Amino acid sequence: MVILYFGDIFGKVGRCAVRTALPDIIADHTPDFILGNAENLHGGRGINRKCFNELIEMGFHGVTAGNHTWDNRELLNWIDSEERVLRPANYPSPPDDPCPGRGYGVICAGDKRLFVINLMGRVFMDDLDCPFAKVDQILKDNPTPFPVFVDMHADATSEKYAMAWHLAGRVSVLVGSHSHVQTADERLLPGGTAYITDAGMNGAFDSVIGMRPAEVIRRFRTKRPFRYEPGNDNPGVSYVVVKLDPRGKALSIQRFRYTVKLPEALLGDLE
Repeated sequence: MVILYFGDIFGKVGRCAVRTALPDIIADHTPDFILGNAENLHGGRGINRKCFNELIEMGFHGVTAGNHTWDNRELLNWIDSEERVLRPANYPSPPDDPCPGRGYGVICAGDKRLFVINLMGRVFMDDLDCPFAKVDQILKDNPTPFPVFVDMHADATSEKYAMAWHLAGRVSVLVGSHSHVQTADERLLPGGTAYITDAGMNGAFDSVIGMRPAEVIRRFRTKRPFRYEPGNDNPGVSYVVVKLDPRGKALSIQRFRYTVKLPEALLGDLE
């Protein structure tokens, strides 16, 4: 099995870059599953139906999210009916006010199946339920013959590494997301688990993690609130390709990051 996973897909430029690069990526790697983190899909702020449908039309089989899951409230209208969108499984979900959507489940591609789990860290982020306890409970309650893919959306590299060692040999893949900066530590952990701390960002590489630099710099310099706007310059893609054996053990993980020349017509067509 071959899994293609795109790091955070940021706004229009990120969607355009992925759309432009994807045919060649598919030709080179023939993935069975195409996944990506979509929490910044619409203008860098959440997920809407139109942008999600664009990914499905490209060939995506499912998407994960993170701390920006609820930035676009439109998602609340349809996430319960769309099993291909996963939000972090460790969002609090009290019995009298359950969290919308699902945080894990089986993603289908033809006759193949992949069990995907979305988790979110707590260091320097919102204090959600413990992701370690949550993933243990998920794996206990959902014994599955299918390979298990985990997106750990977290800020601290130590928390991602800790989760990787916690799950080593118990899942097929653990990729990190959230920082928008691709790390160079891809490896195979004992027991056949593929790991990378962060798969990176798809969007404007000449930006501050997706946003135009000027506004971000001004905010750092003045400590006053200024509205960030998505960047457009130097678009590119960042992704990993993971190969699994028939037992669901990882054979290899490769990372890729490069700029993409966008057709002018494509930029004009997408919001």
